[in-house]
Amino acid sequence: MIKLEALRAFVTVAEAGNIRDAAKKLCRTPSAVSMTLKQLEEEVGGPLFETDRKNSLTALGAFMLETGAMQVDSYDRAIERVHAFAENRIGRLTLASVPSVAANLIPQILPRFVADRNEVEIEMFDIDSRSVRAMVESGQVDLGIAGRPAPDAPVSFMPLFRDRFRVICSTDSRLARINRPLRWSDLRRENLILNGASERIKAPSYKALSDRATMTVRNVTTLVALARSGFGVTLLPALSTTDLPMGVVARDLADTSVERVVGIVERNGITLSPVAAAFRKVLVEELPPLVASLGLDEREPPETPQPPKRPEALESAEIRSTDPEDAAL
Repeated sequence: MIKLEALRAFVTVAEAGNIRDAAKKLCRTPSAVSMTLKQLEEEVGGPLFETDRKNSLTALGAFMLETGAMQVDSYDRAIERVHAFAENRIGRLTLASVPSVAANLIPQILPRFVADRNEVEIEMFDIDSRSVRAMVESGQVDLGIAGRPAPDAPVSFMPLFRDRFRVICSTDSRLARINRPLRWSDLRRENLILNGASERIKAPSYKALSDRATMTVRNVTTLVALARSGFGVTLLPALSTTDLPMGVVARDLADTSVERVVGIVERNGITLSPVAAAFRKVLVEELPPLVASLGLDEREPPETPQPPKRPEALESAEIRSTDPEDAAL
């Protein structure tokens, strides 16, 4: 069986036209290269060079050079791609993200990430938190960016930032004319439209309102359009309200503890590819300060919580409320 080292030695000598120069390039002694060539000729069953000076190929040598050079080059390129993959210069990254992060944050960090990774292929899904977690669990994507999963979900969660909820309504709504942060009691007479982000708000005051709701919409564009038409109001994270169209306004809640925690979702027990691991590192380093620069999260990102010891503690796992009005509704 012809070894790659022997084939490389032959190709190098044939291209150099002599053993001495080839030996220098191979970092071997001339005698070692000469012995390798002799063994190779015995292996293939015929001479590869016309003379001992190794500057003229036989017909077998010419055929061997044409075939062998391609094999050596193919091997070298394969090894180079393996190194490039390990160094996250090539590869494929699949990512699922909640729409607010996909639209407002990812575009600000992605250009720098791909600047020196021209061969990295990226596929991103813009979906709600529930779908993000499902895609991560099924292995359809490498990473997810979403709200905190349930404690028993087969995924890990790295919190990055908090995002407070705001009330979205028409500029003609009576809520838009209230000159203070809105209380839960202000929403009692409104047609509340539920959505994927607000479905995990556990505040009793909000639950009293949501129990009467008859419509759920999971697309932010449609939610905003319905609010603009005056059909109803909805609650969205502040990051989703940074670029609202005319005719719609986002109002702060008096209950500032109603928030979602956004972070990185990964499958348990899975080693990320080098390019996915590199992008995860970028998310951890750049997303929290980017959110802070937008004035949406003035506090440090939350630590990963310990599993709750009491069932009632699950109520505050992701979105919670301490509004004193909770007792009134």
